[in-house]
Amino acid sequence: MITALDTPILLDVFTGDPEHLAGSQSALRTALREGRLILCEVVLAELRPCFPNRKTLLEALDRLGADFQPCSRAASLVAGEAWKRYRQAGGKRAHLIPDFLVAAHAQDAADRLLTRDRGFYRRWFRGLKLLQP
Repeated sequence: MITALDTPILLDVFTGDPEHLAGSQSALRTALREGRLILCEVVLAELRPCFPNRKTLLEALDRLGADFQPCSRAASLVAGEAWKRYRQAGGKRAHLIPDFLVAAHAQDAADRLLTRDRGFYRRWFRGLKLLQP
């Protein structure tokens, strides 16, 4: 089982978020027991400001057991198509293309996405399986 990771889950763990830490840690443990963890370039970029340097971030991801796997061309195209539908349906800029890239990457390269963002991903990526804290 391959689980793609959404940024908020990792931020919960790396920052010790008092509201979401326990649930995110538990969900990460479940995902690790069941297989591999991966993250795409969007998640890596969103995490970078939370660490003093690149080395520290990469070491934290290594300790966690999360592998970097960039978005494929197909996933990037799916993300753009879903974002276009979202905007045509009146979607505001509360969700930008990075959210769509994370979901399309998970749909393309993983069996599921570990996320707290339930409604958005369910609506715009109906075939995407979610693991939630």
